[in-house]
Amino acid sequence: MPRLKQAGREAGNPYAEQIFNILFGDRDPIEQPGTATGTPGNWWTVFNIVPDAFQHTTEGFRFYRDPERQIDPKLRELGQTRAGYAVGSQFVFSQHCKAARDAGLTEAQISAIAHWQVADCFSDIERAVLAYTDALVLQRGRVPDAVFDVLKAHLSDEAILEFTYITSTYMMHAIMSRALRLEYDDVGERVVEVAAPDNGTMDVMSMVDKEDT
Repeated sequence: MPRLKQAGREAGNPYAEQIFNILFGDRDPIEQPGTATGTPGNWWTVFNIVPDAFQHTTEGFRFYRDPERQIDPKLRELGQTRAGYAVGSQFVFSQHCKAARDAGLTEAQISAIAHWQVADCFSDIERAVLAYTDALVLQRGRVPDAVFDVLKAHLSDEAILEFTYITSTYMMHAIMSRALRLEYDDVGERVVEVAAPDNGTMDVMSMVDKEDT
């Protein structure tokens, strides 16, 4: 379950009601969850506890999908999908694999997003936007000049700004999804101590040290 409460149709948010009708039909999104892409749909119901946040984020989706955008949808989806992967959000990564396919990326390219550095299925500009995404997400904006030079050689300043804004926004969505345990990110912490047999407390390296002496 998400870490925060949810708000469905009972919240009386007309804007959210329109979205719920699109995603859930006439179902109650909390009592009868499930969207067409297979997600529970609790991203929407959790965001609906703050109605203006719900509207703000949803309008952000409209911004990046606006046909007036200068950034190529394929490049945009490379950034969003890689951002989801780099943050470790299965929800953002999974959803944008689907969006990337819809934008025209090949199955080989989608499969290679995780290991783009050694893949040969990307063009120079595609590799540059993937490198830029890693600089945004993993290096917190520390971008080598050589990466930016390739971006500038292929894209307008407007397109670069759009890509930067959209990719950074999806880094935020991925982080929030993990923090609040929304959708496919509703998982426990995997990096925990695994108990030794019979509740043993001996550190294996201390055993090795003793053997060496």
